[in-house]
Amino acid sequence: MNYDRILIRYGELTTKGRNRNKFVEKLKMNIKRELRDFPNAKIEASRDRMYVLLNGENSEEIISRLKGVFGIQSFSPAVKVEKDIEVMKEAVLDLFKSLYKPGKTFKVTGKRADKTFPLNTDEINNTFGAHLLKNIDGLKVDVKNPDINMQIEVRKEAAYLTCENFRGAGGLPIGSSGKAMLMLSGGIDSPVAGYLSMKRGLEVEAVHFHSPPFTSERSKQKVIDLAEKLSEVSGFMTLYVVPFTEIQQLIQKKVPDNYTMTVTRRLMLRITDELRKKYNGLAIITGESLGQVASQTLESMYTINEVTNTPVLRPLIAMDKTEIIGISREIGTHDISIRPYEDCCTVFVPSSPKTNPRRDKVNHFESYIDFEPLIEKAVNQTEVIHIKPQAKKAEESFDELF
Repeated sequence: MNYDRILIRYGELTTKGRNRNKFVEKLKMNIKRELRDFPNAKIEASRDRMYVLLNGENSEEIISRLKGVFGIQSFSPAVKVEKDIEVMKEAVLDLFKSLYKPGKTFKVTGKRADKTFPLNTDEINNTFGAHLLKNIDGLKVDVKNPDINMQIEVRKEAAYLTCENFRGAGGLPIGSSGKAMLMLSGGIDSPVAGYLSMKRGLEVEAVHFHSPPFTSERSKQKVIDLAEKLSEVSGFMTLYVVPFTEIQQLIQKKVPDNYTMTVTRRLMLRITDELRKKYNGLAIITGESLGQVASQTLESMYTINEVTNTPVLRPLIAMDKTEIIGISREIGTHDISIRPYEDCCTVFVPSSPKTNPRRDKVNHFESYIDFEPLIEKAVNQTEVIHIKPQAKKAEESFDELF
């Protein structure tokens, strides 16, 4: 017997109250986008469960896709059968035989959500376990660590059979928590911050600061490749490439060397905030980890944050570098990030950046420079790049899918 559907369990979504349907609808939309090249697959969603009806599509390929969708706690390929005990016995035996090899052990795990069903949980286990033992020679029971766990769930509308459980990506569906702007450098940290933000349901758009000729086209391409890798998670990505040469050169000329990094970060934050306003974001995301570099001390963050009241999200704030590198390897951004093409922060890094910059001093240095027209110019000249994952590019636009 082949599986005819995949049963999806929500996990954290079940803690939501009156607005749960909003989260479920976002998850359904994200799954639909992820499975868009499986035209026969259909999605059914309720408040408690979701099902992908396979309709002949390859279950293994769909399972592989679902593993990366945020908002899914776990899922199982399953068979839907009528709530008739004899019909269920036949279906259980057929499914078990398709997976069984001599010497494997088993157990039956029943769950009765429909209390009108004539067998309780223990009776389900005993009835269907005995049926399998009777019809398969040499079969042995192992209730603690079985090779095959035949799960039988009886719900109001039908019974569902499965022998396999897969762990989902967890988190919340992308887009269920609003939009935020990710300050995406070419380094290891910021792509990981973007990934973790998407896991908490944020729709992420990326902002990169490019300073030609000091930063090369290969440096820019590295960031595009990072954005494309992140788009494999979200299905799409918008990248804003900000021309930053003029501002950065002015900072180098007018600001004392040990404060140039602080002023540079403040200007980046101000420009990102303007792009957030222009494109209706609600927060800014950075890849900062407390104490990792001079601009990431608490004193530096305090001084840099002065330029905006917008929430600045720092998903990596309490992580060490080893943890961040581990995640970057898992999500596939590490090898792109370590390409030897420097971003504008690296190229212009001062020899002894201030680790405890003072707000009054920074404001004094900035008072001699009128940055407003330069910020406006940078925002107006920002290049907008719409990115889809290379492996899943399709002719239709995202809007056409829904």
